[in-house]
Amino acid sequence: MVQIKKDIQFMRSALDQAEKARILGEVPVGAVIVQNEMIIGRGYNCPITTRDPTAHAEVMALRDCGHKVNNYRLLNCTLYVTLEPCTMCIGALFHARIERLVYAAADPKTGVCGSIIDLPTETRLNHHMQVDSGVLAEEASILLKHFFAQRRKKPETI
Repeated sequence: MVQIKKDIQFMRSALDQAEKARILGEVPVGAVIVQNEMIIGRGYNCPITTRDPTAHAEVMALRDCGHKVNNYRLLNCTLYVTLEPCTMCIGALFHARIERLVYAAADPKTGVCGSIIDLPTETRLNHHMQVDSGVLAEEASILLKHFFAQRRKKPETI
């Protein structure tokens, strides 16, 4: 019960990051990295504004955290993200040695933590992490659905 409350608290922080992305016109995905019950890294989607295809929320949180702790290995950390990670992001989480991943909404188009494939359970890989899903999934899904509904109303500018 205590862990569920903490997961909700940290996922709300990830949703706050997603809102920053939405305000910029980016797909509203946010992430935070937690160690010892403290947020030590934050990120949100910004590939359009940064002109960087790797600027997903998870990668931005990893970069922020790595700079703060002065290491690319983020041991004993949990990453909370509002959308199931893609292949690129789960690979980055593996390399950083993230211990636990918690995501809100499943991504049936690009998610690799059970939706399309399940890379964290792939036994041939050299790193494994605990994965939990569904924390504040409805809130994250609504944010994404509203974003894409608004986007469909506007002509494409990219």
